[in-house]
Amino acid sequence: MFIHLGGDMVLKADVIIAIIDHHSHDLSKENQRFLQDHIKRKKTIKVTEDIPKSIIVTKDDIYLSPISSLTLKRRAETAAVIPEEE
Repeated sequence: MFIHLGGDMVLKADVIIAIIDHHSHDLSKENQRFLQDHIKRKKTIKVTEDIPKSIIVTKDDIYLSPISSLTLKRRAETAAVIPEEE
């Protein structure tokens, strides 16, 4: 299954490690430090020029998306059902 992050960007759901609210003040100090270090070490991709609302962490990259983390979470939970051919 693929998740649309905004613009022309889609990712396979199984490569996503975390979807985090960009403006979250509830992140622990460890999580804040992880994100800051990860952003410094890894390639950060801004999906569109719009203001980022969520951070998507993968093994290789971090994506800044204009779509809310709640919407992305719903998309990730929605399973595509393909009917079987008779």
